[in-house]
Amino acid sequence: MAEEKSLTYHFPKAERLHSKKLIKELFENGSSFYLYPFKIVWLPKPENLAHQVLFSVSKRNFKKAVDRNLLKRRMKEAYRLNKHVEEFSSIRPAVLIAYIYTGKEKMDLQIVESKLKKSLKRLIKEILSTS
Repeated sequence: MAEEKSLTYHFPKAERLHSKKLIKELFENGSSFYLYPFKIVWLPKPENLAHQVLFSVSKRNFKKAVDRNLLKRRMKEAYRLNKHVEEFSSIRPAVLIAYIYTGKEKMDLQIVESKLKKSLKRLIKEILSTS
């Protein structure tokens, strides 16, 4: 039997961007691009061990917290399942990433996942072109 590569599909706290200092630095110094329905802001950080990700949904577009939380859960799930793209997981230095949902309507998990995959591929291209 061929030995399978062991992948963990967890999303531990170490991979979540929650430091106010790092978030401020990300939005002040980071590069960004837009890929509907996301605006992606990213910044390479050599001292981090793992990529750290932040998910945000605008209160202006989704008044109810239930709707914002639903979209954030879908975005986190899509990221969790697709963070092991071979090129992305091997990128060093680690990257701080913010996914900002800018769409006006709620999307299904399958659509969010396909858009997030495209954004990860573009993010890889952006990172490799700047390094």
